[in-house]
Amino acid sequence: MQRSLWTALALLLCLSAPGFCQPVPASPQGNENITLIVMVTDKSGHPVPGLAQSDFTLLDNNHPAGVVAFHAFDGTAQAPDPPTEAIILFDTVNTGFEQVSYARQQVQNFLLQNGGHLPVPMAVYWFTNQGVEGSSESTSDGNALAAQLEATEGHLRSINRSAGAYGAIELFQLSTRMLTVIAGNEAKKPGRKLIIWAGPGWPMLDSPGINYSMKTQKSLFGQIVELSTVLREGHIALYSVSQGMPGEATFMYQSYLKGVKKVNQVSPPDLSLKVIAVQSGGLVVSPSNDLAASISTCMQDANVFYTLTFKPPPADGPNEYHELKVKLDKPGLTARTNTGYYNQPDREALP
Repeated sequence: MQRSLWTALALLLCLSAPGFCQPVPASPQGNENITLIVMVTDKSGHPVPGLAQSDFTLLDNNHPAGVVAFHAFDGTAQAPDPPTEAIILFDTVNTGFEQVSYARQQVQNFLLQNGGHLPVPMAVYWFTNQGVEGSSESTSDGNALAAQLEATEGHLRSINRSAGAYGAIELFQLSTRMLTVIAGNEAKKPGRKLIIWAGPGWPMLDSPGINYSMKTQKSLFGQIVELSTVLREGHIALYSVSQGMPGEATFMYQSYLKGVKKVNQVSPPDLSLKVIAVQSGGLVVSPSNDLAASISTCMQDANVFYTLTFKPPPADGPNEYHELKVKLDKPGLTARTNTGYYNQPDREALP
């Protein structure tokens, strides 16, 4: 794509959606305790229960963070209250009819496993041009959810989108805004939530050499701060599953996993589905034609997990990025959690 066109698109990011380039004000919640959800898996990717606080070391910007509270959940005797909930979201905006139809059948297969007994309460949402549709309440009855899917007519895009790069911008804007809305609504509910996004995600807009205006970068940075914060505070992990086989573009997102520290470092790929999923402590499952198995992989995180609570250090200014790492005292284990957070000044220090 020609540079002149991408320059125009950089401006279009800011002009084509009302309010898109308005910076999101930071939430003044500095110096309050932060609770992280931590998943631990073995070399085969299976969850590992039975660990103690002494097995964990939490690093905040590579400095040890004092853990003030620790809880372990194994899904049986030590189960969270309220229980973890999961949402399967069909992306009909960025996905074609045949893929949506196939995904629906695969999700039905998953729901009907084990006689329809689901490991946690679940709900099914549809992301369409009109917003999000779906069941208002979660249920542990997979048979009931499968029957709802069976009765659902094809949810397809109802409007024609612009072709080429302009259409990609439109998809990017609609999708990132809708994810923020969904996360905000789910964050209002108590307990831990898994959002399993069924679809390849929206365009990354990763063409090199684009010069974005400071106004556009402030808007994108504000979105990143808002979404990162609402996912973490709402105890929401995002998961990416999609149909197909791995291709050349499958792992492009890995170049953008490092947290964005400053406004002038941000670019649209920092808001791509897979990047957000990893940064939320969720998973990116490699594309597969067995979506039922992909969803089962995500659901392994539902019942076995740990929580670490720590007090962040004082922030020097708003939206101060802190990288998080969890190290384990036992070899062969991997820990996943939020990869970072945006620290805010103490309330008393605000003007």
